[in-house]
Amino acid sequence: MSLPRLGVVIVTMGTRPRELEALLASVEKQDVPAARVVLVGNATPLTDIATDATKIPLEENLGCPGGRNVGLKLLRESGDVDVVIELDDDGLLIADDVFRKIQKLFAADPNLGIIGFRVADENGHTERRWVPRLRADDPMRRGLVTAFLGGGHAFSVPMLERIGDWAGEFFFGHEETDLAWRALDDGWKILYEPDLVLQHPKTSPARHAVYYRFTARNRVWLARRRLPLPLIPVYLGVWIVLTLARIRSASGLKAWCGGFVEGLRHPCGPRKAMQWRTVWRMTRLGRPPLI
Repeated sequence: MSLPRLGVVIVTMGTRPRELEALLASVEKQDVPAARVVLVGNATPLTDIATDATKIPLEENLGCPGGRNVGLKLLRESGDVDVVIELDDDGLLIADDVFRKIQKLFAADPNLGIIGFRVADENGHTERRWVPRLRADDPMRRGLVTAFLGGGHAFSVPMLERIGDWAGEFFFGHEETDLAWRALDDGWKILYEPDLVLQHPKTSPARHAVYYRFTARNRVWLARRRLPLPLIPVYLGVWIVLTLARIRSASGLKAWCGGFVEGLRHPCGPRKAMQWRTVWRMTRLGRPPLI
């Protein structure tokens, strides 16, 4: 059984230098080294970061998916890797055998497209929203799922060559769902592996100023791009109800409504709706593409 070669992509805006330094150190201490580590700077020069990683400073902030696409392009063109691991710049690998486990999992199953890590805070606690399934009471339950977390995951390069890279136009929010749905529709598996842990600070995604606007806009774009036509109003209707029940901020609700209208009015990118058999497959996995 030949083991795949690993590459790592980390995108940073240069705002968390100490966390990034610790992450890079945790990557270097892995007992299976990566063939190449790529550090992409979203509108940051990376000159003050001491690392052997390949640095790609970008003049423009392309958002997390756009920045990751730059790193993925370099790794694919180099031909050095078979699997790409992507990590948030404020995450931390607390074990030194993460890469070795990833190698073995991909080597054992050629249909495995994505591995999602378990994200846990500094106390080892995994929040409910960090578990990629509806029944999230047990974060240690391993298995096939329909989603993954953007903070820590690994991709099969052959999968990316078939389905394409991140939806860069999303900039922030729901790009993981878009990629996961494309992977499932192409027949790939997504595995949630709780033994692969990325330590990450407990934060709220609403801390980002664009959160409510982009969350709404991108959810509409996601539906328009990927869902069969009869499911689009059902999916958006469910999320309108959930949003009205959850948002407590008037300014947040106003931004969300503006983003929702923007998603309806603006081009969403190329449409390729999933097959009905993918809808059924997702339903059997416990999360139909409605919630």
